[in-house]
Amino acid sequence: MILTVIEYLMAMEKKIMKKLISLILVVSLALFSLCANGAKETSNNEITVISREDGSGTRGAFIELVGVEQKIDGVKTDLTTENAEIANSTSVVITTVEGNKNAIGYISLGSLSDKVKALKIDGVLPSVETVKSGEYKIARPFNIAYMSLDDLSSDFISFVMSKEGQSIVEKKGYIKISDTEDSYKSSSKEGTLTISGSSSVYPVMEVLVEKYTSLNPNVKVTLLQSDSTTGLNDAINGNSNIGMASRDLKESELGKGLTGLSIALDGIAIIVNNSNSLDGLTTEQVRDIYLGKLTSWDNL
Repeated sequence: MILTVIEYLMAMEKKIMKKLISLILVVSLALFSLCANGAKETSNNEITVISREDGSGTRGAFIELVGVEQKIDGVKTDLTTENAEIANSTSVVITTVEGNKNAIGYISLGSLSDKVKALKIDGVLPSVETVKSGEYKIARPFNIAYMSLDDLSSDFISFVMSKEGQSIVEKKGYIKISDTEDSYKSSSKEGTLTISGSSSVYPVMEVLVEKYTSLNPNVKVTLLQSDSTTGLNDAINGNSNIGMASRDLKESELGKGLTGLSIALDGIAIIVNNSNSLDGLTTEQVRDIYLGKLTSWDNL
């Protein structure tokens, strides 16, 4: 009887050991599978999406032109993925994309440099020629806006729209809005002028201001860089004489008394890191990346 009990206990011990070994094997396989999947995810080349901040004219134009802005219950809604990293200026977008092999961003064509690579969109590379011809579709105007014009503001705008001013626009890599042959004639103006707004318009405006003040040495111009919405609000509220916007003016802004004027045309370049082997994307692919539907370079 005693032997039978001992044999029974030994048999039970063997069964328990077998089950324990089986359990250990199952857990080990699960851990191995998890590690393998983790390694796979790491090598997936996840896309780092870089977007401009709310209020940016470049963002406003981009989401509209690419289709990231969509109507929900009749209201236009920016559906940029929540995973996007936000950059508050053109230069920050360039620096971020330059330093991240998996990043994608968008910037003013006039700010494009060899630090990053511009992609073909629908088979067309962004350039002054392709924007001007209409082949490259992701393009928008550079606007200035004002509530009213004093003599000095009016004179500055006359310079911007003159042969000399539009030549500066063209030399900076943008598309001039006017083919006028009328030259600017300085009348030795005096006074102060404040211009504020879009970081995309800022680079060309900086050169325009520099040239204008060299022709009118008694004029002091304060040029402030922020974003389109802030610049237009500055003009509305009287904090600046002229606001800069890299998008069309909204009906609500025009309704407050702003008058807009296009001074140049600019493309929006979709940029990636120079090490990215990709040559181009379709508009649909760009849209899906910014909607968060396409998340890995391996899927392109």
